[in-house]
This record gives sequence, structure tokens and C-alpha cells, in this order.
Amino acid sequence: MKPIVTVTNIFPQVALDKLSPEYDLKISRTSLTKEELKQKVSNSDAVISYLTDRIDKDIIDRGTKLKIIANYGAGFNNIDVTYASKMGIWVTNTPNVLHETTADLTWAMILGIARRIVSADRYTREGKFQGWGAKLFLGGDVFKKNLGIIGLGEIGRSVARRSIGFSMRTFYHQRSRLPEREEKELNVEYATLENILRESDFLTLHVPLTEETEYMISNDELAMMKKTAYLIHTARGKVVDDYALVAALKEGRIAGAALDVYEDEPEITEGMTELPNLILLPHIGSASFETRDKMALLVVDNIMDALAGKTPRSLVPTYPK
Repeated sequence: MKPIVTVTNIFPQVALDKLSPEYDLKISRTSLTKEELKQKVSNSDAVISYLTDRIDKDIIDRGTKLKIIANYGAGFNNIDVTYASKMGIWVTNTPNVLHETTADLTWAMILGIARRIVSADRYTREGKFQGWGAKLFLGGDVFKKNLGIIGLGEIGRSVARRSIGFSMRTFYHQRSRLPEREEKELNVEYATLENILRESDFLTLHVPLTEETEYMISNDELAMMKKTAYLIHTARGKVVDDYALVAALKEGRIAGAALDVYEDEPEITEGMTELPNLILLPHIGSASFETRDKMALLVVDNIMDALAGKTPRSLVPTYPK
């Protein structure tokens, strides 16, 4: 009898084709309710989960023969990793394959909010364009401006490398400073959190959600930013206090923001959709055909490792909320 692998949502065919000869696949084409997820987990050897699947103690306790929860994404704060580990269940994610694609999106957001691309597109589609205007959709320059990166992991470094082409002065902040050689290679300067907030024309966030980073950008931090500055957020929703951000944008205390994640995702915080100086995206940081296939194949490799009695190749760190 083949081991049972439950897939909680749609999944790339290239990965299903790799799994199907070895395992009995139970595939859901839509999101599962908690009760449905409990039922699926109860007879599964492995589960392929999504960030929208809340896998808590109740779910994990149903997995009496469960060996691995393989999250289809770099994030994993949807899973009680500590409890899963206590129960002898591997938890994996998909690092090292989506950073370039997410960095591309970060730069699309930087350029999009600075040059008011979304608003200008909407204006044109609505038939309002009557010809060139001296003050029509004036935005901010990106070239030679200050870029602040909070969190210089894989994604942050990829963002930094792209900034060299824009001749930017790039600052970074994180718990540990890089060796001088790496700073020179990336053309970045270390800064305290306060300094990076005060100096950045564009501030982009690339940190995991931990007790330390939860709401690290709120009223006090936004108050330190330039009135001409832009905030770019592709990390985890609760790194930013959405209500504080809405107030800052509404009152013109910063120039604009672009978000790919939200505090209570998928709920959009009240007031956001009315703000013209805010770009809202539906969590598409890794959404390219090539990258989603690479992520799915890494999920498959993790499952095959675990069900063969090997340590999976991309176990999650142990700091999730």
C-alpha cells in the first residue's frame, strides 16, 4: 500500500507527476475547512500545506501516522512548528528558490509607487487622459536615492544587488552586521533602526515574523520617516501595524506605500482601498511560473526525503509565531 500524501490545494502538475508513481495522492482543488483538514490529516503520511492552512495542535493531533508537513512557501507561521516537532513530525518550507522573484516584485513595487503607475493606468483606462500635462501624475525619482533594507537575508540581498543599477545609497539593518567584505560586494552600509528610518527614501522590509519583528513598523517608526519616503512590504503582514500605516498615509506623513502582505490577511485593513498613495497586491511575491514550479519540486524532495527515513533538506528554523 502506497503512503498517502494529502495536497490541500491546487499544486503544479510537474510536482504531482513526480509524486504520483510513489504515493497515493489525495488532492483538494479548493481551500479546506478546519474540519476537512482534520479528516484529511488523520490518514496521511505527508501533508502539503499552504500559508492559508492553519495547522495547529488540533490538526497535528489527528496525524497519528503523519511524518511531514511540507509548506508550499517560504513562510511557515501558519504551522505550530514547536508542537509538530514535539510530536516527531518534520516541518519544511521552500527557501533558496524564490528570493530573486520576490526581489523582482519588490522593485516593481518601488517603481510602481514612486512613479504612480497603478493610478496612472487607471486614469488612462477611465478615458481621462486628454494629453500631456506639466503636473500630470508627478511622482518621485528612484535614481540616486537612499534605499533602506530591513532584513538582509536572501531576498534583501537580491534587492540590494538590483539597487546598484540605480546608483542608490543602500543601507541595511538586522540583528547581526555583515563582514566588511560582504558589505562591499553588496554596496550596502549598516545602520541602526532609527537611522535607516530617518535616512531612507524607500524602505523595504524582508524579515520573518517573530516576537522581535511583530509590529516593528508602527506609529513611532513611521513618525521617523521622511514625508517624501515610501514603505515597501513583502515580508509578513504583522511586521507592520496596518492601522498606523493607514493613518500615516491618510495624513500625508509619508508619501506612499506598496503592500503584498497584510496584518489580517486575506482581510484588507479598513481604509486601505480608498488611499490613492497605496498599492495593494494579493501576496504574489513568488508568483512566477518558473519559481512556483521550483518551490513545488522542493516540496516534493522534502516529502520524498522524509518518507524514505531521511532528514528533509529544508527544515524550517525554530522561531515561528
